[in-house]
Formats: sequence, C-alpha cells, structure tokens
Amino acid sequence: MSERDDAIVYGVDEAGRGPLLGPMTLAVVALDRAGVAKLTELGVQDSKRFGSDVRARARRRELAEAIEEVAIAHRCAVVSVDEIDRHAFRGQLNHLERQTARALLAALEVGPAARIICDGARIFAPLTRVYPRLAAVNKGEDAHVAVAAASVLAKHARDEAFAAIAAKYAPEFGPITGGGYLNAATRRFVDAYEARHGALPPEARKSWGAPKQLELPS
Repeated sequence: MSERDDAIVYGVDEAGRGPLLGPMTLAVVALDRAGVAKLTELGVQDSKRFGSDVRARARRRELAEAIEEVAIAHRCAVVSVDEIDRHAFRGQLNHLERQTARALLAALEVGPAARIICDGARIFAPLTRVYPRLAAVNKGEDAHVAVAAASVLAKHARDEAFAAIAAKYAPEFGPITGGGYLNAATRRFVDAYEARHGALPPEARKSWGAPKQLELPS
C-alpha cells in the first residue's frame, strides 16, 4: 500500500471521552476509493446521529461489521478508566488521546507520508509534527467518511464495553441505562452502588468533575 496515494485515507475518532462510567475508545480506519464509495452508499456517518437506543446500537453493530470488511486496515483501542484517571487528574486527557492515536497508527505501520484526518482540531493538531499531512479538524465525520467509519467502530466498541458493565451489575441493581453519561439513569446507579458498598463502582471515573492541573505540552 503506497501511503503517498491520496486514494488511501486514514480516519481517526474517539467515543466516550466525557462519560462518568466506563472506558474511552478510539479507532483508526483506512479506506481506498472503493471503500469510500461503499461506506457512503451504506450510510456511514457520525455515530452519534444514530442515537443511543437498542435500534441505534444494532445499526452501529451492522455498520461496524461492514466497515471491518471494507476497510484496507482498521484498529480500535479501549482505554481503561484507570488510564483515563491517571491522565485526567493531571489535565492530560488530550495527550492521552494523541498518545493512543499515535499507538494505533504505529500498530498499522502508518508512515509520515500518509494522509490522515482526525476529529478534533485542538486535540490532534500536535500530531502534525510526526505526520505532516495530518489534518486535525472539528466535525471530522463530515470531512471524510473514513472519520465517520472510525467514529462508528469506536462507538460500537464503547457500546459493547458498557453492555458488559450493565450485565455485570444487573443482578444486583437491575437494568442500567444511560450509557454511562452523566444523566439521571447513570446517577441513580452510581448513587445506589455507593450507598450499598461505600465507594464508587470501579468502572466510575474518579477524575470526573475533580480539579485538574493544566495540561502539559506534548
């Protein structure tokens, strides 16, 4: 695969940066022109536009399977709550995202000549020091279907991770909804767990809402 071939584009996106409960995920998807056409035809777009109900999760699962079949290459990382907390307490969550993206690109043996589009201008712009042709843009899912595809893979992985958390605690607390985001459903579960066990569940981010140090340059 020639990385100087502009027909090949690497899209990078994350899911689950802001929830109170559960991991963050980040994905890279590489597409050629045929892949772009196929995924556009299938309706691949920003994963958040599908919603968060059962039907939305099923649709993301279907699209994730199609993306994995069509993509030239793909890779997804699940970032643990402990790793998030270690960085977030130091104000280095952006650094963690960059570090994770760079590790995924390295795992795919992506070189400096590759064309890469990342969702998040402020977060990913520093990676241009390593990848000069990288474009870090806001609303990257609208900029290229490769980013939208990465969004779907990341969100599907996040869906699966949260489903495992919900299944773990369902026998004790009943159905857990809310996706782990700061909403009434998530708060009910966290409060019930803390009242019963005297601590936050291990899947809860202790850094959520806590004072942060300024992010260090990277």
